[in-house]
Amino acid sequence: MKNFFTDNEWLGRQLLHPEMHRIVELYEQGYTAAEHDEEAPRNLEEARVGYWEAMRILGALCAEHIAPYAANVDREGPRCEAGRVTYAVGTAEAHRLLVESGLYGMSLERRFGGLNFPVTLFVMASELIARADASLNNLWALQNCAETIATFGTEEQCERFLKRVAAGDTCSMDLTEPEAGSDLQSAMLRASWSEEQGCWMLDGVKRFITNGDADIHLVLARTEAGTNDARGLSLFIYDKRDGGMTVRRIEHKLGIVGSPTCELVFDHARAELVGVQRMGLIKYVMALMNQARLGIGAQSVGIAEAAWRQAQLYAQQRRQFGQPIATFTAVAELLATMRTKLDASRALLYATARQVDVAQGLARQANRKGLEPDERAAMKQAQQRADMYTPILKLMSGEYCNQITYDAMQVFGGSGYVKDFEVERLYRDARVVTIYEGTSQLQVIAAMKYITNGALVGELRARAEEVAARGGLDYERWVLTELTERFVELIQRTEAEGDAFVELHARRLVECGGALLMCYLLLAEADDERMRCSMRHYVAMTRSLVMAHIEMNNALAPEMAKALLASVQ
Repeated sequence: MKNFFTDNEWLGRQLLHPEMHRIVELYEQGYTAAEHDEEAPRNLEEARVGYWEAMRILGALCAEHIAPYAANVDREGPRCEAGRVTYAVGTAEAHRLLVESGLYGMSLERRFGGLNFPVTLFVMASELIARADASLNNLWALQNCAETIATFGTEEQCERFLKRVAAGDTCSMDLTEPEAGSDLQSAMLRASWSEEQGCWMLDGVKRFITNGDADIHLVLARTEAGTNDARGLSLFIYDKRDGGMTVRRIEHKLGIVGSPTCELVFDHARAELVGVQRMGLIKYVMALMNQARLGIGAQSVGIAEAAWRQAQLYAQQRRQFGQPIATFTAVAELLATMRTKLDASRALLYATARQVDVAQGLARQANRKGLEPDERAAMKQAQQRADMYTPILKLMSGEYCNQITYDAMQVFGGSGYVKDFEVERLYRDARVVTIYEGTSQLQVIAAMKYITNGALVGELRARAEEVAARGGLDYERWVLTELTERFVELIQRTEAEGDAFVELHARRLVECGGALLMCYLLLAEADDERMRCSMRHYVAMTRSLVMAHIEMNNALAPEMAKALLASVQ
């Protein structure tokens, strides 16, 4: 029987990662939860067995049931009739199977009907589902809306809504509008308090809303009359059961066709406030977006995994000039580079998830009994790392996903360009991961502050010390030490030319820093010959990248840069 979890040793290794010991202990309250909850594990080994079994079940479900539906879902797509959305048959069936498997609400606390799994497991589940059908993963991953309610909502809101999510109710995050895409502070959908109804009422339009006809919505709306910036925005829960919202249309998209992307009309729709007014974008949506970007990282890795496997299998089976094309050096190198980029993306994906887990686990502990000073410092460090890693993950994994699916189609040649092969759909599905939940350009802006304030360089040096403490791989560590210093020099030289020059070279700086970070993470994963081969390949690729960006920085001097930019304005 096919299984997307057991056929990938990378995933099982993540459950054995040393940091999981600390993470599980935090989530299970030092295993004291087992004293009053028979479903709670009594020790790390029991927890790992539970995680493994859940992923094994999901892996089989993805391989045997969800993946076979994906092509029909792509052809059929969802429908919009009378203001409501109907999923494609395969999407509805896959959702039903996921609900029946008991895996919904995976990361929610058990008191809300969840499994209390760490974020790392939810990310792993998202990767598996995205490998099977990237469009279905959009529905699954939007459960992160429940985490926002759990963090910022009232206990009564958590009781009402989180239990529904754990039972399979779907979610959406309704942020963008026709005139407010990446610029969310321009959102103008109105929320007004009705004395007569005793609640908030929503009026306006939202656009490009993934899974827009969901059961439970988080809606960004303007509560402060006369404002036009982030300070006038608040976050609301809208329940479809209350009516007042219709779907005007479903967008006709290039890829992820099974995921309905909707334009919504709110007409005096009842809603309830999350947290306090005026903090909707400044605090709550920023947390929600970071969760979503981690989810896109998982989706990118899942799509890339599917594309690489399809390309490798085809290259082994396709014969030209009397031999498999996988034996041709040009094809073999292409496949090796695809796998190396995939390994680097996955290393950063799970490193980010673990930092989120440490921060979230300590935050839960703080709410229960408070934290010691060293624990509070650890929570702050983990949150800072998660905030720094997330935009780099979204940028690098998304771009690599597009490159890997592009190269996969190249391996297939003309056959990959027709719809008879899965790679054609994967190629289309991949394109959006560098666009939604913040374009690659916006991720560069988010990541740049960690370069200019020295945090990323500090992180690289800290990772270098961790790898050095393990010993071995002396040459690779020396190369990375040298490249890190060249990176520091590049930052200093760029900053010396002023802010405009920094902005021009920001993408190159973030790519260098991100690639170096991924190198160090791969060094930590290089426990067998296969991974050491991938790690050495990625170090070589990063060396080439850093040197090329240094040359570009030198060549594109300030005066030339000004002329170049002026020529397109």
